[in-house]
Amino acid sequence: MSVLDNFDTWKGFLSNRLQQAQQQGMDQQTINSIASEVGDYLAQNVDAKNKEESVLRDLWNAASEQEQQAIASTMVKLVQGNSK
Repeated sequence: MSVLDNFDTWKGFLSNRLQQAQQQGMDQQTINSIASEVGDYLAQNVDAKNKEESVLRDLWNAASEQEQQAIASTMVKLVQGNSK
């Protein structure tokens, strides 16, 4: 089973990776930048596996670069909330 098959599994995966990045001393700006790059890759190369991913992909594709950065930052905040 892929981490992309279930949105909660995906959020858990992101939360774990975020915790690892923070433990290794990565700052918030770098984390947000990487999240934006991951979002761009996923939107261009990965088929949505569920309705949440489909909505995120559609929002990503409709957004400007600045808006995509906001979406990525918001996803980081979402999983930070789940990791506490």
